[in-house]
Amino acid sequence: MTDKRTTTSAVEILHHLYFKNDPEMMQMIEAERIKGDIAQRVYDLRETASLTQEQLAEKAGTTAKVIDDLEMTDYEDDSIGDAVLMLQRIAKATGKQIDIPNAPLTIEAMQEARKGGLPRFDSVQALIDDLHEEN
Repeated sequence: MTDKRTTTSAVEILHHLYFKNDPEMMQMIEAERIKGDIAQRVYDLRETASLTQEQLAEKAGTTAKVIDDLEMTDYEDDSIGDAVLMLQRIAKATGKQIDIPNAPLTIEAMQEARKGGLPRFDSVQALIDDLHEEN
């Protein structure tokens, strides 16, 4: 006799029906998770420094629209690498240090580094390390 596992969790049911066997959807979910984490960190850094988006943008050498887009996760998945670098600039501008976890990159290594044929990276930290070596 087999035990069937049943659940009443809507999240589990939706995951099983729509996401579980779809690698593309799983990548999309992971991208949104990463973008959400970046958004929260940008917001937290800004609020801790008691700055408006405009003031933070000026300190970080960017525009208020960029800060707003980061906080609202309003950018394409293939720009996550740029968002991580901007997060580092924001942290530096506010005099804070951030710890970027060694999170896996699953979005086809940032869409194969924007189709530039750049190498694939295993983690956000590996991407950052590589970008720092270039600069």
